[in-house]
Amino acid sequence: MTDTQTTGPDVLDVLITDHREVEVLFVELENRQGTPEHRRHLADVVIAELVRHAVAEEMYVYPAARKALPDGDQIAEHEIAEHSDAERTMKDLESADPSDPRFDELLAHLTRTIRHHVQDEESDLFPRLRAAMAHEELMELAGKVGAAKKAAPTRPHPAAPDRPPANKLLAPGTGLVDRVRDALSGRPTTMTELRDRES
Repeated sequence: MTDTQTTGPDVLDVLITDHREVEVLFVELENRQGTPEHRRHLADVVIAELVRHAVAEEMYVYPAARKALPDGDQIAEHEIAEHSDAERTMKDLESADPSDPRFDELLAHLTRTIRHHVQDEESDLFPRLRAAMAHEELMELAGKVGAAKKAAPTRPHPAAPDRPPANKLLAPGTGLVDRVRDALSGRPTTMTELRDRES
């Protein structure tokens, strides 16, 4: 292994960075500043980030938890159930008009759900995985999660499989379709795209 592989971020560092980036977006949305169009775009970026993150966790992190932790099955099922709740909310938020009060209601529900989920993962699951798994395994998972996020869907698909092997087979194809739809519609899926669009 090279020094870069042993000193770079492990999968838990990557996921915690994702959490912090989404929190920044939540705070901006909660401030209710900017035009309705800007808030719509911010919500689209939040949705895309959360979907990519969830798909990658379901493909690699939760299966690792099932193997590494004595109660891994129970933890993975709990986390997947929280993802499902969030995904249904994101599906509704995706079509909500930002000037409609329902937009803020859905956003508030999503924010509560995700903040609870992040608290669970960072206070329980992640420390336990760090203690139970070799650093090399966590580094390898970081690469797999990074690759999964690049190919993952960017839109919520509540009926899609959320457990391997079906999710590993179907997510890249769904992700490709989503990215084509995003490109054709001009929907931003990252903060960089949003800044470029609004500059």
